[in-house]
Amino acid sequence: MKYKTPQFFTLIIGTEILNRRREDAHFDFVTKALAEHGHKLTGSFIIEDDPALIINTLRFIASQPNPVLFSFGGIGSTPDDHTRKCAAIALKNGQMEVHQEARKIIEETLGERAYPHPVKMAELPKGAKLLENPVNNMPAFSLDDRYFFMPGFPEMSHPMVEYILDTIIPDGTKNYRYTLTADCRENEFIDIMEQMPKEVEFSSLPKLNKGKGWQVTISVASQDEIMAKEAFNRYITLLEEKKIPYRLEDER
Repeated sequence: MKYKTPQFFTLIIGTEILNRRREDAHFDFVTKALAEHGHKLTGSFIIEDDPALIINTLRFIASQPNPVLFSFGGIGSTPDDHTRKCAAIALKNGQMEVHQEARKIIEETLGERAYPHPVKMAELPKGAKLLENPVNNMPAFSLDDRYFFMPGFPEMSHPMVEYILDTIIPDGTKNYRYTLTADCRENEFIDIMEQMPKEVEFSSLPKLNKGKGWQVTISVASQDEIMAKEAFNRYITLLEEKKIPYRLEDER
C-alpha cells in the first residue's frame, strides 16, 4: 500500500512492564530504528494485559491519520495472551480464522508439542499476513501492511521491525537537527519561539542544576536544511548579543 506521511505508534502490552518485573526494551529501539529511516514516533503506549484496554487503544491508533503500528506482546497461546483476538475485534469486526500456513509452521516446528495449546497461535484476524520469527519460528502477523503484531521478546521482535522498515515501508525524509544548551532560563527565547516557521520543529528543555542555576537545551529540526540552520542561528544570535554562555550539542 502507499503511505502518506505515516504516523508511527508503538503498543507495548505487558502487566509485567508496568509492575516493573521486566524492563521495557522496545521504545528506545523503535525510536532509533525509525530515525535511521527518516521517520519519528508519534505516540507510544504501555498497557496491561486487559482486553478492553487493548481494543480501545487499537481503535484509537487506527483512528489517527495514516497510522503505522508496532505492537509488542500478547500473541502467544496462554490465557493472558489477548492481542490476536483484540486485533480482530478492533480492526476486522471480530473476524478470526485459522491461518493454514501458520498452523503448518507450528506443527512442523513443534510436532506433537503443537497440541493442544501452541497451535492456537494460528488463530489470527481474517486477512492476516505472517511475519517470520528468526528465533523459534513461531510466526507473528500483520494487518493491512500497517498494523504489525509481534512477540514481546526483543530478540524476536526487533529483527521483525528492521525487516518491516527495510522492505515494507518506504524511507521518510531526512530531518536536519541542531541543538545547543545555554546558561539561562527558557524565557529568553519566547519571542523567537513564537516566530518559528511551521516547517520547523523546535523544543525547549529547561533544567535547574544545583549550584549552577538554570540551563535550557534548545533543539530545532526541519526537512529543509537551510530553514533549520536559519532558525537555529536566531537563537545563537540572541545568545551572543546578550553574552549568554552556550554549548553546541551533537546533532540527534
